[in-house]
Amino acid sequence: MITGRQVRAARALLFWTQEMLAEKALVALTALKRLESERELPVHDTTRDLVRRALENAGILFMESDRGRGVMLLNETPKGISRRRALSRSS
Repeated sequence: MITGRQVRAARALLFWTQEMLAEKALVALTALKRLESERELPVHDTTRDLVRRALENAGILFMESDRGRGVMLLNETPKGISRRRALSRSS
Protein backbone atom coordinates (compact mmCIF):
# COMPACT_ATOMS: atom_id res chain seq x y z
CA MET A 1 0.00 0.00 0.00
CA ILE A 2 1.45 3.37 -1.01
CA THR A 3 1.62 6.19 1.49
CA GLY A 4 0.88 9.89 1.22
CA ARG A 5 4.57 10.62 1.62
CA GLN A 6 5.41 8.41 -1.33
CA VAL A 7 2.77 10.13 -3.45
CA ARG A 8 4.11 13.59 -2.56
CA ALA A 9 7.67 12.47 -3.31
CA ALA A 10 6.62 10.95 -6.63
CA ARG A 11 4.82 14.15 -7.65
CA ALA A 12 7.94 16.14 -6.79
CA LEU A 13 10.10 13.90 -8.99
CA LEU A 14 7.67 14.43 -11.88
CA PHE A 15 7.15 18.16 -11.21
CA TRP A 16 3.39 17.52 -11.04
CA THR A 17 0.88 19.54 -9.05
CA GLN A 18 -1.90 17.87 -7.10
CA GLU A 19 -4.30 19.04 -9.79
CA MET A 20 -2.25 17.38 -12.52
CA LEU A 21 -2.08 14.06 -10.68
CA ALA A 22 -5.79 14.09 -9.83
CA GLU A 23 -6.58 14.66 -13.51
CA LYS A 24 -4.24 11.92 -14.73
CA ALA A 25 -5.46 9.44 -12.08
CA LEU A 26 -9.12 10.32 -12.70
CA VAL A 27 -9.74 10.98 -9.00
CA ALA A 28 -11.25 13.94 -7.21
CA LEU A 29 -8.75 16.54 -6.01
CA THR A 30 -10.21 16.30 -2.50
CA ALA A 31 -9.58 12.53 -2.50
CA LEU A 32 -5.96 13.07 -3.52
CA LYS A 33 -5.53 15.69 -0.81
CA ARG A 34 -6.86 13.19 1.74
CA LEU A 35 -4.40 10.57 0.50
CA GLU A 36 -1.48 13.01 0.78
CA SER A 37 -2.57 14.30 4.19
CA GLU A 38 -0.01 14.17 7.00
CA ARG A 39 -2.84 13.01 9.28
CA GLU A 40 -3.26 9.85 7.18
CA LEU A 41 -6.94 10.42 6.51
CA PRO A 42 -8.85 7.39 5.20
CA VAL A 43 -9.26 7.00 1.44
CA HIS A 44 -10.87 4.34 -0.72
CA ASP A 45 -8.56 1.58 -1.93
CA THR A 46 -9.67 2.33 -5.49
CA THR A 47 -8.45 5.94 -5.14
CA ARG A 48 -5.08 4.75 -3.85
CA ASP A 49 -4.83 2.24 -6.71
CA LEU A 50 -5.72 4.77 -9.43
CA VAL A 51 -3.11 7.21 -8.09
CA ARG A 52 -0.48 4.47 -7.92
CA ARG A 53 -1.18 3.38 -11.50
CA ALA A 54 -1.03 6.95 -12.85
CA LEU A 55 2.35 7.49 -11.19
CA GLU A 56 3.73 4.14 -12.33
CA ASN A 57 2.64 4.92 -15.90
CA ALA A 58 4.70 8.11 -15.66
CA GLY A 59 7.81 6.15 -14.65
CA ILE A 60 7.61 6.05 -10.85
CA LEU A 61 8.70 2.88 -9.06
CA PHE A 62 7.36 2.37 -5.53
CA MET A 63 9.74 0.53 -3.20
CA GLU A 64 9.34 -1.04 0.22
CA SER A 65 11.77 -2.98 2.37
CA ASP A 66 12.34 -3.79 6.02
CA ARG A 67 14.28 -0.49 6.21
CA GLY A 68 11.53 1.75 4.85
CA ARG A 69 9.59 2.95 1.82
CA GLY A 70 10.51 5.15 -1.08
CA VAL A 71 10.06 6.07 -4.72
CA MET A 72 12.33 6.16 -7.74
CA LEU A 73 11.95 7.83 -11.12
CA LEU A 74 13.01 5.38 -13.79
CA ASN A 75 15.02 6.55 -16.79
CA GLU A 76 12.39 5.06 -19.07
CA THR A 77 8.69 4.81 -18.34
CA PRO A 78 7.23 1.31 -18.39
CA LYS A 79 5.69 1.91 -21.81
CA GLY A 80 9.08 2.81 -23.33
CA ILE A 81 8.45 6.55 -23.48
CA SER A 82 11.47 8.65 -22.63
CA ARG A 83 11.36 10.61 -19.37
CA ARG A 84 11.72 13.90 -21.24
CA ARG A 85 8.73 13.12 -23.44
CA ALA A 86 6.69 11.99 -20.43
CA LEU A 87 7.53 15.23 -18.60
CA SER A 88 6.66 17.38 -21.60
CA ARG A 89 3.28 15.66 -21.87
CA SER A 90 2.56 16.46 -18.21
CA SER A 91 2.87 20.20 -18.80
